[in-house]
Amino acid sequence: MIRNLTRCTAPLRVTISLRLLHAAPPLPRQPVPDLRKVLTRYLRSLQPLVSEEELESSRQLMEKFLRPRGQGEELQRQLYKRAERTDNWLTDWRQESIYLENHLPLPVHSSPAVILPQREYKDWRGQLRFASKLICGVLDFKAKVESPGGLEEFWQGQRLCPDQYYKFFGSSREPGTKRDRVLLHPRSKSHYVTVCKNYQFFELDVYNSDGSPLTEDQIHQQMLFLRAHSKKTDKEPVGVLTTDHRTSWGRAYNLLIRDRLNRESVRSIQRSLFTVCLDATALKFSEDLYSSRTAAQMLHGGGSHANSGNRWFDKTLQFVVGEDGTCGLIYDQATADASAVLTMLRHVLDYCSEGPDLLPPRTPLTRLAPPRKLYFNFPAEIKQHIEDAKQNLDILVNDLDICCFSFPDFGKKFPQQHNMRPGAFLQLCLVLAYYRLHGSMCATIEVVSLRRFHRGRSDVVRCSSPEALEFIQAADDPNKLAEEKFFLLVRAVESQEAATEQVLQGQSVDGALLALKMLCITSGMALPSFFMDASYAVSSHSKLFTGQVSSPVDCVMCYGPLVPDGYSVCFAPSQDRITVCVSAFDCCEETDAQRLSDSLQEALRDVHALILKCRPEE
Repeated sequence: MIRNLTRCTAPLRVTISLRLLHAAPPLPRQPVPDLRKVLTRYLRSLQPLVSEEELESSRQLMEKFLRPRGQGEELQRQLYKRAERTDNWLTDWRQESIYLENHLPLPVHSSPAVILPQREYKDWRGQLRFASKLICGVLDFKAKVESPGGLEEFWQGQRLCPDQYYKFFGSSREPGTKRDRVLLHPRSKSHYVTVCKNYQFFELDVYNSDGSPLTEDQIHQQMLFLRAHSKKTDKEPVGVLTTDHRTSWGRAYNLLIRDRLNRESVRSIQRSLFTVCLDATALKFSEDLYSSRTAAQMLHGGGSHANSGNRWFDKTLQFVVGEDGTCGLIYDQATADASAVLTMLRHVLDYCSEGPDLLPPRTPLTRLAPPRKLYFNFPAEIKQHIEDAKQNLDILVNDLDICCFSFPDFGKKFPQQHNMRPGAFLQLCLVLAYYRLHGSMCATIEVVSLRRFHRGRSDVVRCSSPEALEFIQAADDPNKLAEEKFFLLVRAVESQEAATEQVLQGQSVDGALLALKMLCITSGMALPSFFMDASYAVSSHSKLFTGQVSSPVDCVMCYGPLVPDGYSVCFAPSQDRITVCVSAFDCCEETDAQRLSDSLQEALRDVHALILKCRPEE
């Protein structure tokens, strides 16, 4: 279901500089969390979510775990040993447990989408020209990453780990019946991209025989050939298999690659640098629905009768270029994180904003081979898997409720003028909006980047705190004075800022809890008793899954909720406006993306008015 919105084109919190790297010092290793301190913060995060009796029970279980010479001390010792023998004690565990062992479908549940501003063209000619330029832009970024010095990237004066960039290209997931794995192919051997058109897949060379990249004009000529040989629209949408439950896709995958022709075609897609999806025009919507409609198209392709079969969701990078000017990117979080993806997109869009490539095509040392079409055989069993995948996908598509909007009243400049970090300010407004809608506080997490550490990826901040609960309960209390409400707001924002800073320093509650689980599993030790506690289940059921993306790139990011009765909310604040994408599932009668969006806008205005009333001089 698609909700109403105001079209958003606001630029997206991180200012990044790129330059050649010359003998840069090594990045710091991610520190090992102090279990006693981190688990004390875990107990604080439970206070707004559980009863006094449940909290006291959790306290007692924690004291037992942390007693001298107990299980806590032993696991802390094991964690230090792991940190000594690995590059990053957390990254591989998060990749395995959160992504590769997650059996839910990749679209909506795992792979985020980035929606870029609509392009000016409205036909297939503009589509092919822009797609050609986009490919050149991505290849240009790849060349810079692979230059002798690589790239140096900064966030707030700190250098960020570039490790992800070397895994962007030529990588793919491979489904399994128990768990997936990531296939990393040597970049030097990948010389082509996969292009999807009308459910058909092509191998398109993007380098000349001397190793130089093709020009925009050369790629465009190849695209014209490809279009002429993909006009049939009655093909089996084999790509829809990659949208299915990972266990189901794993079984279908094993059947599919038994056939030699199928295996060669699948291997070609897996080894390609990235995928470009040339989408047919989607259903017409009014201009104010562009972001919501395009968000849905990017997340899942629109369903089995739209563009979902024109995807291969296992690829790390999928660029989508629509015939109607829509464009964006879907990426696999097993290999890529938002901050790195947005850096790449900034480079690509800067490249695409330049004038057309007026240089004459290079004369290749050997004649360019036309794009090679990939063929598949479809025995009855595979056809049934495709039908099952189509049905499952359409259920998911119809269940997802997306609302994107642009809030024009103010942007991140306003909280900054009042000495509040925009991220913490927005989290408090969101928690207030949820509380007004549902009458309670819920487990809320915000994704943050840990790329300041060697091989750092991401982690989450727990946003529930006693200070946040006290503020949202007072916000609509007519017996509370404005100054008192303002004091509680400031205290809650400071608490959120402190919690975020702890995670950015490597002292994450959720990272520590995951470490305890994984250490127990690998050593055969029994899980600590607090993992079976009701409070742990409540605090782990994140009904609000949030993130904030900031970049010079003019885009919107969206993803699905973590739980059936929850929401996902992605903020993209610019200086003077805030772009928001909210999603929920229609199967839950309690959640409604439009109602939360309306409540959030009201909360933003109310908190804005409260601050101006109490501190007008600032």
